Amino acid sequence: MTKDADRRRGPVRMCVRCDRITTEPVLVSEVHSASGPGFNVYACIGCAPLFPRPPDALDLLATGLRDRGEDEH
Repeated sequence: MTKDADRRRGPVRMCVRCDRITTEPVLVSEVHSASGPGFNVYACIGCAPLFPRPPDALDLLATGLRDRGEDEH
């Protein structure tokens, strides 16, 4: 085997904002689908700070429980 075969290729994605190909993609969003698998949306390192941080699912769950009120548990 050659040295090139020993090296692993890293992730390669297209930035959703500037459409450039990046080898250091940053996950900026997750798209969910009820009828099939969803997909991830990536940005390059330069564009990633321009996107809001995705919410944590556990934070959303906790917020929903607080909104329901204590008498509905």
